[in-house]
Amino acid sequence: MYFIKKTSYQQDIDHFKHNGQRFWYGLLLLTILLTPTTLSDFYLGELSFVFIYAIVGIGLMLLVGYTGLVSLGHAAFLAIGAYTHAVMLAAGLPFLASILIATSFTALVGGIVGIPALRMTGIYLAVATLAFAIIVEQIITHWESVTGGFRGMAVADAEIFGVSFVDATSYYYLCLVILIACILLALNLLRSPSGRAMIAIRDSEISAQSMGINLLRTKSIAFAISAGFTGVAGALFSHRIGYLAPDSFTLLTSIQLLLMVVVGGLGSLQGVIYGAIFIGMLPQAIAVMKDTLPAVIGQLPGLEPGIFGLVLVLFLIYEPLGIHGRWQKIRRYFEEFPLYRKATYKRQRSYLRTERVR
Repeated sequence: MYFIKKTSYQQDIDHFKHNGQRFWYGLLLLTILLTPTTLSDFYLGELSFVFIYAIVGIGLMLLVGYTGLVSLGHAAFLAIGAYTHAVMLAAGLPFLASILIATSFTALVGGIVGIPALRMTGIYLAVATLAFAIIVEQIITHWESVTGGFRGMAVADAEIFGVSFVDATSYYYLCLVILIACILLALNLLRSPSGRAMIAIRDSEISAQSMGINLLRTKSIAFAISAGFTGVAGALFSHRIGYLAPDSFTLLTSIQLLLMVVVGGLGSLQGVIYGAIFIGMLPQAIAVMKDTLPAVIGQLPGLEPGIFGLVLVLFLIYEPLGIHGRWQKIRRYFEEFPLYRKATYKRQRSYLRTERVR
């Protein structure tokens, strides 16, 4: 087992706990940078989708995993970021200015929506955010002069300082750079006073309030930041699909995004990456499965949403800590082998908050 000797307070806030992490994360980054030399454009496009989903996952993880607020409306923020970015590009703004405006506007909308919505908790908050997503979908559908309605809206090519990011390789690197920037921003946010306040609210709102934390303000900030990250992903998403339409931002999209953070592992930024890989590759696996299954099953309407819902339920029941939680258990198992104790990895019974008061 690896024991860390801390000799300064700075080590408590370092991004890397020890040199072993620096080595493995550096090796992972090098592998990702060299990936375009070995894969075709199709797989690079799929990996770009994974990076975009991971950016959305960072925003949703800050809200759900670190603040404890469930949202079923992040497809709406994804749409707001995508359409705002497309409109700004059509108006002649450069790429960087357009993506900055799209991010800021989406964060502003998230903060405004969060003020009334965050007076609710649990299932009521989920229903409120779901209603917001439906409202945004209807606005996109009927505001044809701006969004094009069902006809859709073309998105201009991504270009920064005269450098075009049209081909799969260059766009892959663009998404990767923005993802790394978002991860660093989220890590710094979580070790700031605002991030600590968000985690305190997740653990116990009463205790956080007794420590002087303004619940409504912190929740609204968390909602705005989460929406801002999703707005960035929406801008990148618009270039990836090339043509925006209302059916790209449906309830199924919101369920997929929530499934991503639950499957990856709540309360973990590493879980965001695992969940993004899972969600990015699952539709392709379902498409392959449809070809191999009998036509009676493969042609069933609603097969894909049903599988997503089934996966979500199974993870909630059998692996609530997600893929990252399972990896932590496996790693500790081998660290302690052969001196591990079997009871250490036995699932413990969890109680509702109302059951803790006896």
